[in-house]
Amino acid sequence: MSAKTEHKAVLKGGEWLVKESSPFDTYTAEAFTEEQRMIRDMCDQFLDTEVYPILDRIDALESGLMKSLVRKAGEQGLLSVSFPEEYGGLGKDFVTSTIVNEYMGAGHSFSVAIAAHTGIGTLPILYFGTDEQKQKYIPKLITGEWAGAYGLTEPNSGSDALGAKTSAKLSEDGKYYLLNGQKCWITNGGFAQVYTVFAKVDGDKFTGFIVDRGTEGFTQGPEEHKMGIKGSSTVQLYFQDAKVPVENVLGEIGKGHKIAFNILNIGRLKLCAAAVGGARRALNTSVEYAKTREQFKQPISNFGAIKHKLAEMAIKIFVAESALYRTAAWIDEKEKELLAAGKQFNESLLGAAEEYAIECAMLKVYGSEVLDYVVDEGVQIHGGNGFSAEYNISRAYRDSRINRIYEGTNEINRLLTLDMTLKRAMQGRLDLMGPAMSVQKELMSIPDFGADDETPFAREKKLIANLKKAILITSGAAVQKLMAKIEQEQEVLMNIADMAIETFNAESVLLRVMKMVDQRGEAASQHYLDIMRTYLYDAADKVNKSGKDAINSFAEGDEQRMILMGLKRFTKADSFNSKAARRNIADKMIGEGKYSF
Repeated sequence: MSAKTEHKAVLKGGEWLVKESSPFDTYTAEAFTEEQRMIRDMCDQFLDTEVYPILDRIDALESGLMKSLVRKAGEQGLLSVSFPEEYGGLGKDFVTSTIVNEYMGAGHSFSVAIAAHTGIGTLPILYFGTDEQKQKYIPKLITGEWAGAYGLTEPNSGSDALGAKTSAKLSEDGKYYLLNGQKCWITNGGFAQVYTVFAKVDGDKFTGFIVDRGTEGFTQGPEEHKMGIKGSSTVQLYFQDAKVPVENVLGEIGKGHKIAFNILNIGRLKLCAAAVGGARRALNTSVEYAKTREQFKQPISNFGAIKHKLAEMAIKIFVAESALYRTAAWIDEKEKELLAAGKQFNESLLGAAEEYAIECAMLKVYGSEVLDYVVDEGVQIHGGNGFSAEYNISRAYRDSRINRIYEGTNEINRLLTLDMTLKRAMQGRLDLMGPAMSVQKELMSIPDFGADDETPFAREKKLIANLKKAILITSGAAVQKLMAKIEQEQEVLMNIADMAIETFNAESVLLRVMKMVDQRGEAASQHYLDIMRTYLYDAADKVNKSGKDAINSFAEGDEQRMILMGLKRFTKADSFNSKAARRNIADKMIGEGKYSF
């Protein structure tokens, strides 16, 4: 089959678990158009010229500085990439907007401000606003003239967003809603002009509102002092009979959850994109340092322990990027499909993001944990200097930590991964029962000891298929055993979510490398083969460990032994010299002085 094949078989959300994917139907970063590469380079250049020289001033929260940077990014068109042309946007596709998020993601606190502004600060109005609201706000938001912020979290409601206490009551003259309550951890809160705020109308109808700076009864607290992202404006918002005009209700009364949760799906994918961008910069910094830092009369980049770290950082980044663009392209295809079916612009992208909500949750978890790993090992490579504020890796380390908390904690996203998958199976949106029964039958039968398939990538494809079977037998047994109680077994749910994340990533990187080999040949793809095979080799063990932890917690006796035997069978990987592969990967980066993939 040629890589030029036109037909694309787009899977539904979650279907990757029960269906085989083709590399030729899989979008990868190598397919960026010339225009997309130009936009990518613009983002890099903006950070190099406008942000990196003044990082200390940004972190000091210099008055007016972040607001002016947001405005400057808007003037260069970097805020408007994915917004419709009718509001002054560039009208580019979802993949292009993901590229912007990735390559603007390495700007520390500035990246947080931009991501909040273009995401949760603007998208609620674009997707749920009336025509009048969109015409009033969107053009000024996407030029950076106005900055946007989002008020959902409260002192006593974080992950439990619907437990918010902020109230809204219609005024006697019917012209205003009077908001009372407070919001906390509001990114861009100190300088935003426009806020999307959630409150309960009459105490129970969770509803979104557009609140303008200067609204009577609306005030803000001082800037928070934070462990990281110090230059990101973060304040509390206070509402004391704040008079919000009735025409500023966003969406329908009582339907605020639709705004809050749908926006989060997109935000999770884009957080992964930004994390990949930040991780790449941190790895570049670490490679450069390892090449110049000498110990025992030679650069520390010569040492195997350092090479292992650099290679593992690169592997994780490449894998995260593979899963990211595979999913972004699915969302893009689904959006186009819904538009062609007559859906409105807002319904199309939100519907597409909801379709792949499972994948977005997995990406958020993996992307944020990749960045944490990369900056942590970056500090280690820098040694004592990594603990010094004079070296930017220490800033990267501090700034990274928040990513595992916002856009839904990683624990919440792990729980959602399995919860959404099981619910879709129960709704008939996803056929898990048939494949799960097939795996059970396979376990009861005599293994096939026929001749090995020697076609290219046959072993890797078989491993991926088996890892999916490992998920099906573990989750199937858990559901059968625990029934309705499974919701309370969070450790089991998170174990299975980890199996799913590893398997989705492993398949994504395999598909990407298969496509590269088809296009470039095996010799030119050797380093990519090393990345893929090392990841798959490790993934098999990780899936096995997570599966064992889950099974041992709910099964016992013969039942336990049988499921564990199946798990072992399905997580067996071929022997592989991962040390040599990692050294090849590291040597390429050391030779080029940067992340080279």
